[in-house]
Amino acid sequence: MIRIYSVEEAKKTILKRIPPDETRVTPAVLARIAATFGEPINAEEAVKRILKDIRARGDAALREWSAKLDGYPAEAPLRVPAEALQTALANLPADQRAALETSIQRVREFYSRQPLSSWFTNDLGGTLGQFLRPHRRVGLYVPGGTAPLPSSVIMSAIPAQVAGVRDIVVVTPPARLDPTQAKTGSAYNLVPQITLAACALCGVSEVYAMGGAQAIGALAYGTESVPAVDKIFGPGNLFVTLAKRQVFGLVGIDGLAGPTETVVIADENAKPAWVAADLLAQAEHDVLASAILLTPSPRLAEAVQIEVGRQVETLPRADILAQSLPGQSGIVITRDLDEAAELNNLYAPEHLCLSVADPWALSEKIYNAGGIFMGEHSFEVLGDYIAGPSHVMPTGGSARFASPLNVWDFVHIISLVALNQATTAQIAPQAAIIARAEGLEAHARSADFRTK
Repeated sequence: MIRIYSVEEAKKTILKRIPPDETRVTPAVLARIAATFGEPINAEEAVKRILKDIRARGDAALREWSAKLDGYPAEAPLRVPAEALQTALANLPADQRAALETSIQRVREFYSRQPLSSWFTNDLGGTLGQFLRPHRRVGLYVPGGTAPLPSSVIMSAIPAQVAGVRDIVVVTPPARLDPTQAKTGSAYNLVPQITLAACALCGVSEVYAMGGAQAIGALAYGTESVPAVDKIFGPGNLFVTLAKRQVFGLVGIDGLAGPTETVVIADENAKPAWVAADLLAQAEHDVLASAILLTPSPRLAEAVQIEVGRQVETLPRADILAQSLPGQSGIVITRDLDEAAELNNLYAPEHLCLSVADPWALSEKIYNAGGIFMGEHSFEVLGDYIAGPSHVMPTGGSARFASPLNVWDFVHIISLVALNQATTAQIAPQAAIIARAEGLEAHARSADFRTK
């Protein structure tokens, strides 16, 4: 089910990055688009039409698209009422509540240690500096898809709160209904209750039952029921990603999330069952997920291959694994650990697990990764839920230049210039010289007035 590759084979297949504008779209998705729009159009055009409609007609369009694409009752309010959040929390099993509360506490502790402050200096003739201001209103997209993700509420909302964001909005898609089930009275039961409970635990009270491109459009443009936000965060499916790309500029976005991916670098000392479990934990996310093992040990490679096949037989999401493992996943036999590190840096994965005898030494050779998980007891699943850092990390090779979600994503910098008169008199003539060199006489004269 999972193949063993040589380095050269892997470079041409599972380690070869696909450009964002060549995103794979399955025939089933294209067929659904054609059925929805009455003609065969690509996903980019479908998203463009949805966004244009939301911008033009607001709530009416938002309700129509939510009913058409998600089966959400058109007459049901879009905003989840506070009592529904509290009911979800009250009905949450005690062990789940305790686990979520531990996650919230650890994530808050982690981000409370991230340096975040304004600064000023009087050493340059007056006062210069930077104000750090939190965004006033942000939207967090929490996927529903094939599984509820309350952890995504925590991993986005807590850094936003630590940064000081005033209004935090969560949008999350309802489960798709059979038309006979679509009753207003049960509308909020369509949103995973554990997701609503996580919102309540985090203190997020503004929650909307909507998903897809229509939710991104509502956050970006605003509607009668959904005030616009300053920046949109969170991963989603193809349509969510395309919508975020199309609204960028009108609002900020955190990045363009692709399918989840993990690389494990392991030596001959690694436990095959543990390595296999770590690969499967990521490969079960969706059919486009990637789980790659880089190892110089042929013995370990073969043992992990056998163990993956054994563990798959007992996993409930075997249908997804049957596509993600032979699709984008695999085991690569490298020359040594140094070559494994080089391949990792070229691939730039979202997650990197170092299942080696000396992970700290190998980490010195790692330049590109969203997160590094050091040793077999710091496995990636802990990062998904409870370790501390946000699990929202760069995908698609963007770890070469992007960072995991953090409090800096929720603030912006305002430069401060408050020079004294003596300093202005001293440097204004130089400003005028540069302005005239650029052919901007009005700039130069503005400086001249201050020196006459």
